[in-house]
Amino acid sequence: MARFIAPSVLSADFARLGTDIEMINQSEADWFHVDIMDGRFVPNISFGFPVMEALKKHATKLLDVHLMIEEPLKYVDEFVEKGAGMLTVHWEADRHIHRTIQAIHKAGAKAGVAINPGTPVHILKDIIKDADMILLMSVNPGFGGQSFIENTYARLEELNALRNAQNPQCWIEIDGGVNDKNAPELVRLGADALVAGNYVFKAEDPQEAIKRIKAA
Repeated sequence: MARFIAPSVLSADFARLGTDIEMINQSEADWFHVDIMDGRFVPNISFGFPVMEALKKHATKLLDVHLMIEEPLKYVDEFVEKGAGMLTVHWEADRHIHRTIQAIHKAGAKAGVAINPGTPVHILKDIIKDADMILLMSVNPGFGGQSFIENTYARLEELNALRNAQNPQCWIEIDGGVNDKNAPELVRLGADALVAGNYVFKAEDPQEAIKRIKAA
């Protein structure tokens, strides 16, 4: 069983965001996954601080905030102030990632580092000891509803070995195309947290979908 299930708010119905927030509150999900996109690091723009404020006000579970933005260090303090309990930045978007991780910890949140499908896992060897979580993208970042990239399994095995050797307390999160079919293998290979967007919010019964992926 996965330790943490994090429905992605990016796939929610923003015309009824309050209802979807309450659904997650009442479900077996553990975290809210919040994707922030700036249109520069990824070819899409999502939402910013006003939605974060709404989530902070109504969500009863940890806000797992994934920054797909350039120069994330500029915004660390404000995102933590707006409720981020876990703040994840991309290795590819930050030339001074050690400094950013230190800033996240200083602001009072856990620090995650994300890598894209085309980024070699071994580049994490010099940063994994400082991170609370590694987010392994299983789709190319920027849009919801993409298909899971099968090579993620091999990358996860490599990451799990690196994690166990250097920082066994560090969590591994998988984001992109996760469902009840691939979840068991992801957990078996070392994933601690699973992000699910369309699989949850496009389901006839989102709470049941969360329960299925949690049990998987």
